Amino acid sequence: MATLSTHVLDTTSGEPAAGVAVELSTRGTRIAGGTTDADGRIGAVGPDRLEPGDYVLTFDTGGYHRATGQIGFYPRVSIEFTVTDGEAHYHVPLLLSPFGYATYRGS
Repeated sequence: MATLSTHVLDTTSGEPAAGVAVELSTRGTRIAGGTTDADGRIGAVGPDRLEPGDYVLTFDTGGYHRATGQIGFYPRVSIEFTVTDGEAHYHVPLLLSPFGYATYRGS
């Protein structure tokens, strides 16, 4: 069954980004949400099984930056991705700084 996890790292501090609110949606419909733990992770985002299709993970980066005393440029980061294999695990990390971000398909 397809599952999803995420991890947010603050590249400015070199530390995990704890307390980042994350929302999973598809076609404008919220499916699930969560908040990163002390290690910057959410081990299971969404239902037990993700059907193949297009999804969006939205990170409240503005809230994180305010909470950590940083001034950030991006109030939200939305990552669109496609689940093609209904049996795979998908890991979508976010590397974050106040003025930039990067993502990739993790393992």
